[in-house]
Amino acid sequence: MTELFFQRHRRLRQSAGIRAMVKETYLHKEDLIYPIFVMEGENIKNEVSSMPGVFQFSLDRLNEEVDEVVDLGIPSVILFGLPAEKDAVGSGAYHNHGIVQEAIRQIKARHPQLIVIADTCLCEFTDHGHCGVVDENERILNDPSLDLLAKTAISQAEAGADIIAPSNMMDGFVAAIRLGLDEAGYKDIPIMSYAVKYASAYYGPFREAADGAPKFGDRKTYQMDYSNRMEAIREASSDVQEGADFLIVKPALAYLDIIRDVKNTFATPIVAYNVSGEYAMVKAAAINGWINEKETVLETLTGMKRAGADMILTYHAKDVARWLEGK
Repeated sequence: MTELFFQRHRRLRQSAGIRAMVKETYLHKEDLIYPIFVMEGENIKNEVSSMPGVFQFSLDRLNEEVDEVVDLGIPSVILFGLPAEKDAVGSGAYHNHGIVQEAIRQIKARHPQLIVIADTCLCEFTDHGHCGVVDENERILNDPSLDLLAKTAISQAEAGADIIAPSNMMDGFVAAIRLGLDEAGYKDIPIMSYAVKYASAYYGPFREAADGAPKFGDRKTYQMDYSNRMEAIREASSDVQEGADFLIVKPALAYLDIIRDVKNTFATPIVAYNVSGEYAMVKAAAINGWINEKETVLETLTGMKRAGADMILTYHAKDVARWLEGK
C-alpha cells in the first residue's frame, strides 16, 4: 500500500518557540506615530465622544500627554489644530502664532528628540470646512489653495516641525510645498505626503475630534473614489516626482491591497493611517465585550505591516506601546 504523502505545515506551529523562529512580520514601537489634537483655550482636556481614550488638549494641558508619549517610547507625534476662530481662507493655519505652531514650539522645547509632524491642511481652519479656497459657486479652487498650503508648511517649519505632512489632496500640493520650503531655507525638512487619500466614511469620528466637517457638499472632487486602485499609483507617482519623502495611504484597513501596491511600486517609506473610524469600531466592540481589544488591535496593525507599511499612524499607539512592553 502506497503511503499517503502530504506537507506537514503544522510542524512549524507546534510550539511558541518554533512559531517565533519563523515569524515573518513584527510590530515595533518605532513603527508608531501618535496623533494629538491641540486647541486654543485653558485647562482643556476634552474626550472625543466617538473616540474613547482620545482627547483634545489646550496648550497648558498638552505636556501631560506628550510626556506620556515620550515615557512610552513612541518616537513621533502628528499634530492637528483647533483654532478659536475660523475664516474663509483658513488664516489660522499659517499664522506664526497659530495653535499648531505654538504646540510645535512647546513640544520641541520640552522634548527636542521627539519627532513632531505637522498636518498641513486648511479644513480645520476654514469656516466652510473644505481643504482649499472656495469660490462663490462653492467650487474648491486648486491653484489658489496651493499658495496657502505652502505658507502653512513654511510657518510650521519655522516653528520647528521635523516633518511636514500635507493632507489636502490638491493637485500639485507636494511641488508647491517643496518649492516653498526650499525657497524659505528648509531644504532638509521632509514631506510626508497624504499621497493616497480616499473619500471615506471612516473619517467620521475625526471630524468631531478636529471640528473639520465640510459645511456644504463633500470632498469627493479632491479625495479619491474608493472603487479605484490604479488611481492610487498615479497619485503616488506624482507625489514622488514632486519630492515626497514618505507616502501615506489613508484609510488603511479597507485598503491593504493599495498599501501593498504602493509598497511594490515605490522605494519611498510607506505610512498606513489607521483612521478614526477604524479605531472607533474596535473601541465600541471592546467596550461591549464583543472582542478582545488587545489581540484585535495587534492583529490589525500587524496586518498593515504585513501589507507593506513601514510606519503606522494610529490612535492605538499608546496602548500598543504598553502591550509590546508586556504591560
